[in-house]
Amino acid sequence: MFKQDFMSGHSKWATIKRAKSANDARRSNVFTKLSKNIAVAAKAGADPDINFKLRIAIDKARVFNMPKDNIERAIKRGSGGGDDSRIESLLYEAYGPEGVAIIIEILTDNKNRAVSNLKHVLNKHGGNLGNSGSVLWMFESKGEIILDKNEINNEDELKIIDSGAEDIVQDGQIKVITSIDDLEKVKDQLQTNGFKIESSEMIYWPKDKVAIKDEEKLLKLLDALDDDEDVNNIHTNANI
Repeated sequence: MFKQDFMSGHSKWATIKRAKSANDARRSNVFTKLSKNIAVAAKAGADPDINFKLRIAIDKARVFNMPKDNIERAIKRGSGGGDDSRIESLLYEAYGPEGVAIIIEILTDNKNRAVSNLKHVLNKHGGNLGNSGSVLWMFESKGEIILDKNEINNEDELKIIDSGAEDIVQDGQIKVITSIDDLEKVKDQLQTNGFKIESSEMIYWPKDKVAIKDEEKLLKLLDALDDDEDVNNIHTNANI
């Protein structure tokens, strides 16, 4: 059954991250992360028509206007057994201020460095690493499609529902939430129905959102984590 989850207001973290990403693109910092993402996805095959994860990684890179040559080099490195073939994909569970749950996706060629930096950032901002399984149970694996528009009308909603979406979230962006298995199908159907896709990816979606008192303290932690070169994605159950 379709459930609309229209969140009030705007997500501060979504707004901050979008602004940061735009700045990072100019500094090319985001290109480094996108290259890692593409290279790891390309381990399963260099053809995006067959490898859906690679297609998602490439689509995300295009959102930030990553040059075609950079994309092709990342695919070649990831699928050809070069240095990027040694990049590990790791998942860490953590607690932030006020005990909020955080899942941190890491892409790194140096696990010891990544863990050390992660602990340092968490400790500095009132967080700590959790044990395996301590946080993950609070989330579900979902697909997330961000539409290239800021508002939708009733007709749009019906088209999104008909595309097979589970949820629609408005938090400064229009996010279409799907099951993992339906991500590719829903994305294709949305495009068929006339929607322009900004990005799509697999995410960890919180089963329940929790309110916190000191939003700024948590935002500083998320901001610092996002600045780390090995951090690929961050998920939290905080309602910010």
